[in-house]
Amino acid sequence: MMRRIQEINGAIHNKNDLSDLLPKMGCPVELNDDDDIEIEVFPDRPDLLSHETMAKAVRSFQDGDTEVSPVEVSDSGVRITVEGDLEGVRPIIMGAIVRGVNTGNSASERDSFIQSLMDHQEKLHMTLGRKRSLASIGVHDLSKLKHPFRYETVSSDFSFQPLASEDVMSVSEILDSHPKGIEYSKLMDGLDAYPIILDSNNEVISLPPIINGNHTTVSEDTNDFFIDVTGFDEIACETCLLLVSLSLSELGGVVESVEVQDKDGSVKVTPNFGAKTYRVPNRLIEKILGMELSDSEIGGAIQRMGGILLESRTITHGSERAERWSDCVVGEREHVFSMPRWRSDIMHPVDIVEDIAIGIGYENLPDILSSVHIDASPLKSSNLHRRIRMSMRSVGLQEIQSLTLSNEGDQFKKTRWPIISEATVISNPITVDHTVLRQYIFPSLMNLLASNRHHELPQRVYELGEV
Repeated sequence: MMRRIQEINGAIHNKNDLSDLLPKMGCPVELNDDDDIEIEVFPDRPDLLSHETMAKAVRSFQDGDTEVSPVEVSDSGVRITVEGDLEGVRPIIMGAIVRGVNTGNSASERDSFIQSLMDHQEKLHMTLGRKRSLASIGVHDLSKLKHPFRYETVSSDFSFQPLASEDVMSVSEILDSHPKGIEYSKLMDGLDAYPIILDSNNEVISLPPIINGNHTTVSEDTNDFFIDVTGFDEIACETCLLLVSLSLSELGGVVESVEVQDKDGSVKVTPNFGAKTYRVPNRLIEKILGMELSDSEIGGAIQRMGGILLESRTITHGSERAERWSDCVVGEREHVFSMPRWRSDIMHPVDIVEDIAIGIGYENLPDILSSVHIDASPLKSSNLHRRIRMSMRSVGLQEIQSLTLSNEGDQFKKTRWPIISEATVISNPITVDHTVLRQYIFPSLMNLLASNRHHELPQRVYELGEV
């Protein structure tokens, strides 16, 4: 990790200084020996899952990299045409081209690059892509392809040579016998048609989200790349595309756009590296951090996190009463921030405040004791819950804790259970998996068992939670 960060940033980092800096960024150091540093990256920061994007984050945190969107995107002239009905199959597709990537000066360096690229791809599949259910990524050797490309559906008897296979196989054979097909075939359950990406020579680029075609295999000689991302979640797909493109651009690659023409004739150009803007009231920053900060201190802190403070101003029009902490009110001060588009973890002004806290350093926040002294005692319900848990453990059951957010499919359609009362629906869900507050716990248990079918039986689990 340390060697790669130094190579990408073109600077020598003191290992001990880097070991002190990384935990401040939210990446605890697991191992620090004479040769390397091993760190843990949490799923809420997918922008830190590759050597290249980590190096960029270190550069910002250490030196205050001021460019929120340093990636310039030129027009490639490449188009993907969506043909057929993919709405219930895999409706979203995006693409990008990156040319002239410096993959290394020796065979071993180029091998390491390919392995690192594959690792980054799989980490994004596991986190943002939710095991490829929301988004899946394909990376291909552009020199072997002829554009324009087509995104359409095929039947189960459609055949091609999948990646790393010597045999031509049908889609049904891939799902039944290929290792990747077996692993992800559940994502194709119930489909009569299957998504496929083809080039102008009818060469198979990808069967998303299962496997690429063997024709487009990335090799040591590959310097120009075509990236496709397909899925069901717009934000997850866009973020995956941006992060893979960003990672390759950090290695000297030039990013080019791809036009996606939908069946209705509408055209979308991807990737879009334009920054996102957020308004945050100064009141919210002071309330959460417990301290007053000058505009320059706020700007410096957010700059270390890769953002820019665009403006600090007094609000002159709008609401005169704050119903929520994050509301901007007339007469109060607010700050306008520009943040990189690939920071999909920023969903609310509170997330900006968290970045400010990290940029300042938690160790520099004031230590304030609560002015209210209350003698604590257990709730009656806590005693009941404790007794239930003890009873469950005594008969050999293991407790799980799942999210209270669920979706209509898991809660009602798959179980064929009625809605107890009007379901509480999330007005602006971030993912299709979290659209309602759950009314039943049982679907969460079933999802857990479905994900652990490879473990031995019996699996004795229970959950005690809110509905």
